[in-house]
Amino acid sequence: MNWYLDVLKNYATFGGRARRKEYWMFILFNIIISIVLGFIDGLIGTYNIESGFGLLSGLYSLAILIPSLAVSIRRLHDTDRSGWWLLIGFIPLIGAIVLLVFMLLDSTPEQNKFGANPKESFAY
Repeated sequence: MNWYLDVLKNYATFGGRARRKEYWMFILFNIIISIVLGFIDGLIGTYNIESGFGLLSGLYSLAILIPSLAVSIRRLHDTDRSGWWLLIGFIPLIGAIVLLVFMLLDSTPEQNKFGANPKESFAY
């Protein structure tokens, strides 16, 4: 849970680096929260079949948009890539696969142009 809260605390920090664990724990908690909110939307009747969103899950998606972008950019920085690589996701299928590979790659072990290695500074 600390990984998720750390990302929310740095919600608009696009500089620096983010470890794999920080990124993937944030994604895991987002998936769990989205499933729970979707279930609640279905129970209280605020789910819209046409849009695929409910009121609560839609508000959550909007609230988490900037922190998601920020942690994704920091994760790309950790692999010594610019945040502009996120735009490759607009290419159908290939872009998603390339981004997935980038997010799965290990950190550059030394300091890079985006900052110090976060593995050396975290004690989780």
